[in-house]
Amino acid sequence: MTARGGRGLVPLLAFLGMMAYSLSMAVVTPALALIQQGLHTSAAGAAWAITAMTLSAAVSTPVIGRLGDLYGPRRVLLAVLVTATVGMVVAAAAGSLPLMLAGRMLGGIGGGVFPLAYTIIRDVFPPARTASAVGLMSSMLGLGGAISWCIAGPVIDLLGWRWLLWVPVAGLLPGLLLAWWIVPASPPRDAARVDWWGAALFAGWLVAALTALTEGMDWGWASPGVLGLLALAAVLAAAWLRVEARVAEPLVDLRLMRVRGVWTANAASLLSGYALMAGGLLFPLLVQLPAGTGYGFGGTATQAALLQLPASIGMTAAGLAAGLLDRRVGSRMVLLGGAVLTAAGYAFVTVQHAAMWQLYVGGLGRGIGLGFAYAAVANLVVAAVPAGETGVATGINTLLRTVGASLGTQVSAVIVAGLPGERGFTAGFAVSSAVMAAVLPLALLVPRRGRARGSASLAGEERRTAPVA
Repeated sequence: MTARGGRGLVPLLAFLGMMAYSLSMAVVTPALALIQQGLHTSAAGAAWAITAMTLSAAVSTPVIGRLGDLYGPRRVLLAVLVTATVGMVVAAAAGSLPLMLAGRMLGGIGGGVFPLAYTIIRDVFPPARTASAVGLMSSMLGLGGAISWCIAGPVIDLLGWRWLLWVPVAGLLPGLLLAWWIVPASPPRDAARVDWWGAALFAGWLVAALTALTEGMDWGWASPGVLGLLALAAVLAAAWLRVEARVAEPLVDLRLMRVRGVWTANAASLLSGYALMAGGLLFPLLVQLPAGTGYGFGGTATQAALLQLPASIGMTAAGLAAGLLDRRVGSRMVLLGGAVLTAAGYAFVTVQHAAMWQLYVGGLGRGIGLGFAYAAVANLVVAAVPAGETGVATGINTLLRTVGASLGTQVSAVIVAGLPGERGFTAGFAVSSAVMAAVLPLALLVPRRGRARGSASLAGEERRTAPVA
């Protein structure tokens, strides 16, 4: 790439990632009850404002990453930003639920900013600066949620709930112009084609599986709808694996996904996503429960948001610091330390959650630990794959965090509902601690830096020389 971009490139990409995905995804959460009233729908219908964007982002992110690898990340980034902005405008102005959901599905394409940003960073910056830049990008995945809760009260009270949906648009319009000006152009890429059959099958099984996961609590986990969707997902996934193993240029190189530095990072991403969103449900719910329950705090939504803010700031700071630590001890040790901190934060609130300061302490440990973990898994994937596979590999990694986040929300809600009283929160915190403890052996399995790079080169060579079945 050209030298254009300089110091402002990484902050711009981080800003775009937050506006196009994390803030846009979370911004409807504080307004769900008002959306239900304003659009004359049910609570389940309003919840699809989140689900539609989650599904769209999950399906489109790896595909967009692949398109960025093939056609250059700048060109695809600009197309993604335009599409996401149009979708958010449609959602904010929608007068009916179907139109809002259509806009949210278009907006979910903004999740593709992350794999494209990782590709741009790898192309533009030397290895010494890549880790810190990737760390900052990764921390944006958690910051948008906290910001959405902090701004929700004043925006809704002064302007109305629709204006909350306009906030990402207000950031993306100047962001799009800056991206056109600052993001450098890509060099010519080797001619290649997109595996559209693989993309269609991938989208099919993923939508079926995530819909079953999202609707399991409402429909019942043993309901015909959920079981049917899971069966459909299994059939489509089997067909997708067969296609990907046979085509010359697959959407996802399955050989690459089996590289130890990749699959360990992906598994850690899934678990870290769980830990992020489990706390995103448990902490605010506990704060807002009536004090008369004996364990709730009777707090407002604003107080719940303020509880999340230090953790989000800690997550962002840890993402930046992860780059410096990567050069000293490697991302393997950063992931290990992040898992320990996150597990310890959850373990603390498992046994101590009678006072707000205890929630702040445990939440801060969780935030800093997840900042390290999110940065480490992204850096591990970037280091383990050939440059031409960065987009799709980091897209899969981001997808798995999204799946883990869905699991964290659903499983924690089931635990709280199934165990009445304080026991539900104690068990929810304990399970989250155990989930992050499971990251520890994965971190130890990550190959050391030199071996990880060797694996990337070997995987790239295997792909170039392997015969087509």
